[in-house]
Order: sequence, then structure tokens, then C-alpha cells
Amino acid sequence: MSYPNAVSLTASDNTQFNAYTAFPTTEGPHPGIILLQEAFGVKGHIRNVADRLAQAGYVVIAPEVFHRTAAPGLEIPYSDFASAMPHYQAVTPEGVTADVQACYDWLRAQPTVTEKIGSIGFCLGGRLSFLANAVLPLAAGVSYYGGGTHLLKDRAADLHAPHLFFWGGLDQHISKEKIAEVIDAVEAAGKPYLNTVISYADHGFHCDERPSYHPQAAAEAWALTLAFFQEKLR
Repeated sequence: MSYPNAVSLTASDNTQFNAYTAFPTTEGPHPGIILLQEAFGVKGHIRNVADRLAQAGYVVIAPEVFHRTAAPGLEIPYSDFASAMPHYQAVTPEGVTADVQACYDWLRAQPTVTEKIGSIGFCLGGRLSFLANAVLPLAAGVSYYGGGTHLLKDRAADLHAPHLFFWGGLDQHISKEKIAEVIDAVEAAGKPYLNTVISYADHGFHCDERPSYHPQAAAEAWALTLAFFQEKLR
């Protein structure tokens, strides 16, 4: 394990994985949140997001979703997407479903966690948060610049909870057409959603370790995220 606060869980396919956890310092009970990583691992930025959510009063678990192809604790530099690609491409809806179910079960087993559980993800994790909302009885879902979410648009009808989407208007990785595919599918399924395009932000705008970090966009999106979780999970 490359970080403290890690737990080891077993998914339904009998694979084991580590997950970073973060707990509020205040008395519970607290809602739970499953936090889904970027394509570069459960890096410092993701652990920082978990800690910030814990400070806001949520019990958070962030699973290593590359565990079927990578050693525990894998962290890939943001400048080296080539090294992430084999793991990124090996991620399957079935594997992720098993992982998020194990995380959900872990949260439900914590004595201080309420029945209200949400998900949030960034980059790859944005797509996986959408999937989590489709396969788990969540109370809220949030996706930041979830590349490839359009590949899961057929799951829109399965969404359990309102979903909040963030996209960067300058994002060259996710076209306006692909965003429209996602939102049109959610709309057609009659599911509640908030769709936020920040025109002046690029892909990865929330991550202060990436060149595309945009402090104002990050602050604005985070404020809306916290308000959304406050409304849906409390």
C-alpha cells in the first residue's frame, strides 16, 4: 500500500483491491461517497479530493480500479498517458460494477454511514461514476469531464439518482457531440440531471497537478458539487 488510510476489499469476481478512505472528524452519522479515479491512479489529487469531502462531512472510499492489471498503489504521471493506456483499456463495466458494489457494501457496513450514498469521479472516473449510478441504489452522482461516457449512454435508463455533469468547453478530448449523446440519452430516459459546461475550462480543469488546472472553474464546480451533495445526501 502506497498510502495510509487504505483498506483491502474483495470484489465479487474474487479479485482483491486497495481503496483509499477518508473520514470526517465530526460526530456522525454521515453520508457516504464512492470516489472514482482518473486514468492515472488513486494519485495525490484524488486522495486530496477524498480528504476535502471528508472535511465536508462525508465518509469516502476511492478504489483502485486498475487492480486487475496493475500492482497496488500504481500512480502514473499526468504527462505519461501512454503508460496508463493498457490499464485504461482493460477496464470493463463488469469489473467496475464488482468494485463499486464492494465499496458500497463497505460503506453500508460502517456504523457511522447513513443510507444515503453518492458517487463522484474525474476523467475516467467521471464515466465510472455514471456507471455506478446505474448499477447501485445511489442518492446522487457527479461526473467531471467523463470521457467515454457516451459509450455507456444505453445505461441512462438505469440511473437511480440525479446526476450532475461537468464539462470543459475547451476540452479537445470530449466533443460537444459526445456530450450531447450523453445528455440526450439521460433526457430521453426521463432521468433528473444537471448539465454544466464551463466554457473557459479545459479537460482536467479541477486538478491542480495538471497544466490544464483552472482555479476559478475548479472553485465554481466544487461549490456546486458540495451544494448538490448537501441537497441530495442530507
